[in-house]
Amino acid sequence: MPHFVIDCSENILNKKTPNEIIQRVYNSAEASGLFEDGDIKVRINPFKYYTIGNTRNDFMHIFANIMEGRSILEKSDLSRRIVSELTSMLPEVPIISINIRDFEKATYCNKSMVEGK
Repeated sequence: MPHFVIDCSENILNKKTPNEIIQRVYNSAEASGLFEDGDIKVRINPFKYYTIGNTRNDFMHIFANIMEGRSILEKSDLSRRIVSELTSMLPEVPIISINIRDFEKATYCNKSMVEGK
């Protein structure tokens, strides 16, 4: 936890490598001070087929899923930090955005939580 899932137009990967993009998001999340270094997970999904307002403009949207408990200010800072970093990396991309969703601690479960039972 947290998970950052990057959806983007496939053409973006001609501008920067997936690893460069993933690392930039990872570094931004780590620099926020909200997460443990080893807990941050980042994935990228490039799309070949899409429309943006009936155009083929490049886009990037990050779906951030984090454990509940962060303030609105902390989440806002995280959003702005990530979008700013990606904008400086890819200034020619017209759409770069993010949204943050909270996981509920009470309903979250992973493999390590059930293996010991």
